[in-house]
Amino acid sequence: MTTTPQFVTETGYDSLADSAREHLWMHFTRHSTYYSGGHVPVIVKGEGPYIWDDQGNKYFDGLAGLFVVQLGHGRKELAAAAAKQAEELAFFPIWSYAHPGAIQLAERLANYAPGDLNRVFFTSGGGEAVETAWKLAKQYFKMTGKPTKYKVISRSIAYHGTPQGALSITGIPPAKVPFEPLVPGGVKVPNTNFYRAPEEYRTDEKAFGLWAANRIAEAVEFEGPDSVAAVFVEPVQNSGGCFPPPPGYLERVREICDEYDVLMVADETITAFGRIGDMFAIKRFGVTPDIITCAKGMTSGYSPMGAMIASDRLFEPFKTGTNAFLHGYTWGGHPVGAAVALTNLDIFEREGINAHVQENEGRFRQTLERLSDLPIVGDVRGAGYFYGIELVKDKVTRETFDADESERLLRGFMSKALFDNGLYCRADDRGDPVIQLAPPLIIGQPEFDEIEQILRKVLTEAWSIL
Repeated sequence: MTTTPQFVTETGYDSLADSAREHLWMHFTRHSTYYSGGHVPVIVKGEGPYIWDDQGNKYFDGLAGLFVVQLGHGRKELAAAAAKQAEELAFFPIWSYAHPGAIQLAERLANYAPGDLNRVFFTSGGGEAVETAWKLAKQYFKMTGKPTKYKVISRSIAYHGTPQGALSITGIPPAKVPFEPLVPGGVKVPNTNFYRAPEEYRTDEKAFGLWAANRIAEAVEFEGPDSVAAVFVEPVQNSGGCFPPPPGYLERVREICDEYDVLMVADETITAFGRIGDMFAIKRFGVTPDIITCAKGMTSGYSPMGAMIASDRLFEPFKTGTNAFLHGYTWGGHPVGAAVALTNLDIFEREGINAHVQENEGRFRQTLERLSDLPIVGDVRGAGYFYGIELVKDKVTRETFDADESERLLRGFMSKALFDNGLYCRADDRGDPVIQLAPPLIIGQPEFDEIEQILRKVLTEAWSIL
């Protein structure tokens, strides 16, 4: 791991850890004790695909912050766009009003979206966009004479956000238990982890995809078609370790939704804006949903911003009389966020970011697949610049680690070891143990090699101490 001279803070402390860190109520606090001295790292600088902590240590950002920083850190053009807009109009709500940035960004997003998804509702982030989509589905069916349609089907281990409604859609039981009872109506079906497919489908990905999609139809029938409003799917599922859709899977989901008059929602909070090589990943898979939810990469993280994009059909009941979508957020369509998003999308087009991802995704996969010679690596999967590496005890039987072993492996060793060796990424066990990678979209083969070398070193050591 390379270093730069220690940063000096204006507080006079050698490290922020000595002052403010102890006052923060950190996310996932149990992870913090696995870093040296029990301290959570404080990141103070970013440039390109790299970040630095308050001790001057340099790391490769293998997760683009949190699936966010598509164009890399330190983009002065994005910072300048925020500053310029703040000087002109720092804030004004879009409740019964508008401003140029929100108008232009809505038009831009509608033009990128497939089919007739032309109606844009702005939020502050992805969880709010998911919440918005469920509320729209409920109100739409009430206004069109089907008031009993309110339930939502989503997939096992899928993550859709932390608000009470979005958490009900989320398929990770431990994330939900502390906050129950949640919003009623969340129904779960199998995900598309082909590596863990039922034995009879492990040699036929298309048959597995059909089996998984048909579990949605089965759930609709079981719950009653008159009670189901929507199906939420990520084009490539994040939680559990990057599950791509098997061939034909999304097409079959679309057919099922049409058959039962259920809305298909593509949650693209993570997969949109280049992560899979298109502004919206669902377009690469040739399917048009009724709603897209998105956030994160819309601004490359330089300002909070999210959106729900709905079809013209869903807008129809709101066009007449005094009908209104009784929902909104103070920060939705924020002028500074809109200015940053527009500039971010300009850079995407000018630098050909989506084409770059499509050109290099195969090289990224091939580089990571070199790790398959290690006994601890069971599967490498994903798409675009979005990959998961599943870890196993036995490659032949695909035996995974038990809860205690996973705790020791991921949090007791791997999270800290990866970071200490200069790689920030995610070691996760919300499904089976995986390492997740979603680097900035600007990188190429030299950075792929850097990631692989660090992973090889840490994974080899992890196997030796099991």
